Amino acid sequence: MAGQLCWLPKFGSGGTLALHLRLEPYHPWKPHTAFPHLCSPDYPIANGTRGWATCQKLLASGWTAIPTAQARKSIDAPVRTLIGLVGDVGCN
Repeated sequence: MAGQLCWLPKFGSGGTLALHLRLEPYHPWKPHTAFPHLCSPDYPIANGTRGWATCQKLLASGWTAIPTAQARKSIDAPVRTLIGLVGDVGCN
């Protein structure tokens, strides 16, 4: 099973990036820790990047890396669509 991976900001982290995965292009992005069966233990390096070992393992297994900017667009697109729909609905 090969999916997609990218580095997105962790919620409430002030912009710190974390590894996110999705099994299919139409699935939402989820932190790699939501997939314990796919995770590899992090390297024992002080202040090391969480998920780097998992990223390397998945890339070697045929997963596709998606640029952060492209992944952000896929997150923002449904929000813009919903905002557009709400803007079209009259509230009387």
